[in-house]
Amino acid sequence: MTDDSLIPSLRFEARKLRQYSEPITVKDLKEGSVYFALNFCDERMLIPVVEPMVFIGKNLRGNDVGVVLYFQEIDSYLQGLRFDTATDSDTGSFQSGTEDQFKYVFEFERALDELMKCALRRGRTGAL
Repeated sequence: MTDDSLIPSLRFEARKLRQYSEPITVKDLKEGSVYFALNFCDERMLIPVVEPMVFIGKNLRGNDVGVVLYFQEIDSYLQGLRFDTATDSDTGSFQSGTEDQFKYVFEFERALDELMKCALRRGRTGAL
């Protein structure tokens, strides 16, 4: 962890925000890489929930049909739990689904873009 008090001031580089979101695509996923699930608690998209997840592979079960993506929650991954050694009680640590079911998973910079758009919406509504 860094000590931000050693930095006199921070400046965030300006960026252009697209009106549409850019979730990760199947072809860009890398096994063992961390991605960010970004959801919102409300319809106005003012209350974000960000969850880091690790992509662990495609079609990990023999009965998978089509392309099934597998992600693992970060805590269990960092503790060394792996899909091939997990027990039935560890099932909550893994998520699987099709690409359409993971349209809310982003690389860090794209998740940051979505959070910045959220900050702008919050500013317009006075929800800060």
